Amino acid sequence: MTSVSAEPYEFDLDPATTALVVIDMQRDFLQPGGFGELLGNDVSLLARVVAPLQRVLAAARETGMLVIHTREGHRPDLADCPPAKLTRGRAETTIGSSGPKGRILIRGEDGHDIVPELRPIPGEVVLDKPGKGAFYATDMEAVLRNRSITHLVVTGVTTEVCVHTTVREANDRGFECLVLSDCCGSYFPEFHEVGLRMIAAQGGIFGWVAASEDLLSALIPATADLGA
Repeated sequence: MTSVSAEPYEFDLDPATTALVVIDMQRDFLQPGGFGELLGNDVSLLARVVAPLQRVLAAARETGMLVIHTREGHRPDLADCPPAKLTRGRAETTIGSSGPKGRILIRGEDGHDIVPELRPIPGEVVLDKPGKGAFYATDMEAVLRNRSITHLVVTGVTTEVCVHTTVREANDRGFECLVLSDCCGSYFPEFHEVGLRMIAAQGGIFGWVAASEDLLSALIPATADLGA
């Protein structure tokens, strides 16, 4: 068992029963020319998450932790995209529109894929989800139960939307969640800060929050033990 310094108190995990969840680190959200930038957002606020998340991903792989990547997107015919989601915001550029990275948030398009720095390796789970949460309309829960996973280390974008929704879904299903503050990001820094505070408030109402360095320092002994 590994103990990680966190808020509101230490988070205990066993890598064998813990999964690293990497949420929606997609070109459409993080890169210039993607959907995020077309909506007027500063994508550098999300891109800064990549470097610390690379280190966490490497450590998770070293310890044998289950790694799950998610991608938000839809079928090419948009049959799984609710009309309310498609038209929300009254923007000229919407889901399914043509963009510099292909049709926006459509499965199989360049923009829908995960950024190269965090590309999944063979054996890692990739879940395509049509909604904000990783549990909605996916086999996320089945994957976790079948691997006897009880704890989640949650990362990705954006903090207040897909990360928060996934943590809330996981909490209701009995999974213990640690959110890494510097491995999550938002186009709105104030939403990021408040979103993290909401997770750890009231004794950890939805979960725990820690910096990636706290997790890495706790995992180093476990990594060393594997090589002994």
